Amino acid sequence: MKRALITAGGSGIGRAMAARFDAAGF
Repeated sequence: MKRALITAGGSGIGRAMAARFDAAGF
């Protein structure tokens, strides 16, 4: 899931979302 978000986001948004999901436990 993290990889998909990072790839979809590209760089900024993808990384921020991945970091948030990581902190949430996803």
